[in-house]
Amino acid sequence: MSHPTTVYTFHATIHRLPDAAPRGAELPLRGESLPTLTLAPTELSLPFDVTFEATETALSEFERLYCEPDGSFVWVSDEAGERWQVDGHLYDRAERLLYLELKGHCPAKAFDRLLATLGWPAVPLAFQLVREAVILDETTFRRYAALPAGPASSGAVG
Repeated sequence: MSHPTTVYTFHATIHRLPDAAPRGAELPLRGESLPTLTLAPTELSLPFDVTFEATETALSEFERLYCEPDGSFVWVSDEAGERWQVDGHLYDRAERLLYLELKGHCPAKAFDRLLATLGWPAVPLAFQLVREAVILDETTFRRYAALPAGPASSGAVG
């Protein structure tokens, strides 16, 4: 029996999760009550252990991914399978990657490949939802991203 592939739909910035991130309120997101994190802006500025250049090089090895020198990129599926697209942008400070912005939708396996360029799964991650302005841990983000997004926030490719 074949199981459907989990597809995530999102618009988020991905940050390195600081140690002991305090829990925030549970909020209604995409029709479910989900737990959030409470992080100060300085806690969202914890850099990754990789450089902008190393991340850009790792991304450039992905098939069907085009990366501009400014760190913006687009990654699309092949035409044979399910259609998906992720648009992203790398941000750095002091020679280290500070965060990654991602928008679009893709299978969980492709999303994992993107996260691996940041040092995941060894490096814990925080996900700040751009539209909703809340921060989620990885488990909650994956739950959120797998929920139906609705037409206003889908980020989906037509």
